[in-house]
Amino acid sequence: MLLRAWIFGSLIAFASGSKLWEVPVRQRKHHSTGKLHWEPRCQYQLRHLQDGARIAAPLPPRLDGHWISTGCEVRPGPEFLTRFYTFYPNRFFKAYQFYYTDRHCRDPSFSLVIKGKIRLRQASWIIRGATEAEYHLQKVGIVFHSQKAMKEAAALLNGTCAGAVPWGRPWTPGTVYELLSAKAERDCTAALGFTMHELSLVRLEKQYHQKQGMMVAELFLGDIHTEKRDRIHYRPTGYQRPLQSALHHIHPCPACGIIYRSNEHHPPILPFTPETPFRMSGKWVSAHCELRPAVLFLTRHLIFYENNQTWEGYYYHFSDPVCRDPTFKIYASGYYTKARPSSKVKGGTELVFRVTMARVTPMEPATVLMLNSSAPGTCGELGSWKLGMEQDITVTNGCTSLGIHLPHTEYELLKIEQDFKGRNLLFLGERPTDGTSPDTPEKRATSYQSPLMQCAMDTGGKAMHISSHRLEITHNHVNPTMLPSPLIIVVGLTSLLVLWWK
Repeated sequence: MLLRAWIFGSLIAFASGSKLWEVPVRQRKHHSTGKLHWEPRCQYQLRHLQDGARIAAPLPPRLDGHWISTGCEVRPGPEFLTRFYTFYPNRFFKAYQFYYTDRHCRDPSFSLVIKGKIRLRQASWIIRGATEAEYHLQKVGIVFHSQKAMKEAAALLNGTCAGAVPWGRPWTPGTVYELLSAKAERDCTAALGFTMHELSLVRLEKQYHQKQGMMVAELFLGDIHTEKRDRIHYRPTGYQRPLQSALHHIHPCPACGIIYRSNEHHPPILPFTPETPFRMSGKWVSAHCELRPAVLFLTRHLIFYENNQTWEGYYYHFSDPVCRDPTFKIYASGYYTKARPSSKVKGGTELVFRVTMARVTPMEPATVLMLNSSAPGTCGELGSWKLGMEQDITVTNGCTSLGIHLPHTEYELLKIEQDFKGRNLLFLGERPTDGTSPDTPEKRATSYQSPLMQCAMDTGGKAMHISSHRLEITHNHVNPTMLPSPLIIVVGLTSLLVLWWK
């Protein structure tokens, strides 16, 4: 319903404009962003994102230049890789993707060199702030960095593209094998599950970092489907980890120069990073405005209490890509199990989270109207929703109109790392692209979403305050079902709410 209202407004704006790039701009009041000396760091970080962050996102974006990964990336599977993309003024591009066998990106497996052409089309009508694009691949080549990698690829290609990588031939360093040639009308990329659909959704952000006195440019490309078998046909509805400009990237960045100087014959070997002890006790907040697949902008504030293994989270949802126009707020809490190392994702940690209570605060009239239209006994007290007023939905076992079901269980993947400034980052598992939740061990994530930044290490040793709202802990398995509403919101620790169009 919220999304319908936004799309309707966008259609009016597009119809009245003369250019495809004209999008509705809401007028805002300007507030002081000076940090008060008594303001807690966590609240300051969130306020900075919502009120003080000055981000320029030009439409249409100018992609010219070199764009690089800032570290080792993890895609669903898991797949470990780094990227180096170059876009030219004549719309041609050349992209390197370097794949590894380890989570530190120090043991190269193979490299892909991709050449093609991209054409920006129009501002996206679905993802605010994004640009839709078309791309055409001309050549894709692969270079193997070990006999094992060559043998594995040959086995995959033998059924559909026999001869693309000769079976049984000894590995020869530096040899480029052609997987795709538009001129020869040959395409063997599907056998490897390769696509470049990430180029069909683009967003460019430029932000001035006042403390460092420098501009940082980030290129957000479309997300990768969490199920490998669905990647070929999937069109992005979210973003993956952004690339940064080789000229305007954050400092320090030990990996940036190494990746920039690499090619298919000399893949980047990233510096070794020591393991960070897994201790998630404390407070964590979003580092930037986040996008979830199917149009959901939010910021998160999570608190973990190790003394009794409970957690609580605040999820602030917005209608715009810079998180300044609030739509609703969720407070949720529950408990989690003891952590154990992941056997599938090296360096990851597995936990099981239980959501036992939740409260909702509508922040715009459209949300109030939707909640007050709920069936009796399905979403808080009937007809009592008011703008800015929080209401407990635990007593109705969630909110059917929003697709929230309580209690709720999720099987999670986490890891903790430090950035190059020594700050702790908490990565939680990537949400399933199909809009469901990881409510079974088989659906546990194999990759990560945007990290949270630790803003306070000490939670005071206090137990989480749930008072009379806390439900008795049970171990019944929960299988939330997709509702017939056009807006589905699934409860989860990592994003709590995930919008999905049926």
